[in-house]
Amino acid sequence: MHEPVGILGFGVEGKSTLKFLKNKGIKEILIFDKSDGENYLNNLSACKTIIRSAGVYPLQKEILDAQAKGAELTSQIELFFELYPPAQIIGVTGTLGKGTCVSMIAHCLKALNIKHSVGGNFGVPALDLLQEQNPIVVLELSSFQLMTLGISPHIGVVLQTTSEHLDWHTSVEQYRDAKANLVRWQKRNDFCIYNAASEGAVQIATQSGAIKKPFKTLPLSMDDFKVKGEHQLQNMAAATLALECAGMDVSLCIDALKSYEGLPFRLQNVGTKTFKNKTLAFYNDSYSTRPEAAIAAAKAMDKPFTIILGGSEKNADFTELSQTLAKNNLLKGVALIGFTAERMLKSLQSENCKANMQIFENLQLAFNWCLENTENNGAVLLSPACASFGLFANYKERGEKFNELLDSLH
Repeated sequence: MHEPVGILGFGVEGKSTLKFLKNKGIKEILIFDKSDGENYLNNLSACKTIIRSAGVYPLQKEILDAQAKGAELTSQIELFFELYPPAQIIGVTGTLGKGTCVSMIAHCLKALNIKHSVGGNFGVPALDLLQEQNPIVVLELSSFQLMTLGISPHIGVVLQTTSEHLDWHTSVEQYRDAKANLVRWQKRNDFCIYNAASEGAVQIATQSGAIKKPFKTLPLSMDDFKVKGEHQLQNMAAATLALECAGMDVSLCIDALKSYEGLPFRLQNVGTKTFKNKTLAFYNDSYSTRPEAAIAAAKAMDKPFTIILGGSEKNADFTELSQTLAKNNLLKGVALIGFTAERMLKSLQSENCKANMQIFENLQLAFNWCLENTENNGAVLLSPACASFGLFANYKERGEKFNELLDSLH
C-alpha cells in the first residue's frame, strides 16, 4: 500500500479504516469527508492509495482524475478479502432479506458451536473482524460496498434482487452490475447460491463461473418456526444452502432455525394489547423500505388487519403493492403517512382497494386511527414500504416510535 493513503468518507467505516492503517504502521494518512464542504475532494490526487467508504460514490470526477494520475482505488471489503482467505467468507447480497439471511446463518453457526464473525453492512466494519481470525466470516454486502470490488468470496448468496438506491445508482442496470461483483470473480470450486424465482438474482448468477446452487423456498410449514411470513422460507433456503456449502449438516441447521426469532423491526411481533375491549396484535416491520417488503408482510397476516404505509419518496412503483392489498380480504384499513401518502392513495384507489383509507400528518395519528379501526382479535401492522426520512432519522427511530406508542397503551 503506497502512501499517502486517503480515506474517503469518515463515518463508522472510515474511522475503522483509520484504526486499521495506524495498526499497519501507515504514517501519511489524509481524510476526505463531505462534512468538510462541497470541495472536500479537491486534493485527492495527492494520494497514491484511496480507500473508499461504502457511501462515497466512486464515479465522481475527482476520484476518476486521481485514478488517472496513478492512484489505486480500493475499499474496506476489498482489503478484507485480500487479507482474509476467501474460502472462509460467506457473502450475502440482494435487495430484500440480506440482514435476515445473515442473522439466520449466524444463528445456526452459534447453535452448532462453530466460531464465526459477522459484519460488513451488518453492524461491524469488515476490517474490525481481522483481529478475530474466526474460521467463518459472514458478511452482508450492499451495492455500495460491492460497486468497485474485484474479488469474490468462496460462497456468494444472491437473494431477491429488484431495484434500489436509484438516487445513488444511475440505473437499475448499474445497481445490479454492482451486486454482480459478489460472484463475478468466483472460481470454479466456489459456490453461487441464488434465488431462482428472482429475475435480478438469476441475471447476476449467470456472471459467476462457480458451482450454481439455485433455490426458491424450503418445503416446510411456517408453523414449525417462530418467524412469520412465507418469504422467510426463501431466506431459510438461502441460509441452509450456504451452510451446507460451508460443510454443515442441513438437518441440524433447520432444527436450529426453529428457535430463530428474527431481527428487530423485521415483521416483529411486538405484543398484544387490549384497547376498548378489543384484543389487538401488533407487528413492527419498520425495516420495510421497499414495496416488496410490505407485500411480503401483508401476505403473512393471518387475521384481519390495518396497515400503516408511507414515508419518503424514492420513486418506487406501488402498483404491485396496491394490487396485492386490494385483493387481500383481511385488510380492513390503510393509514398513510409521509411524502408518498398522496401517491400511494391514488395507486390504491386505481386498483379499487375497498379498505378504509386515510392520510395522516404523523405516525401517532395513524396509530391511533388503526386502534379504532382494527376489529377484535385483529392486528395493526407497520410496514411502510418507504424510507423514513422527513418524519424520522431512519427506520430504527420509526420502529422505536411505534413501540413507544404501543407501550403507552394501558
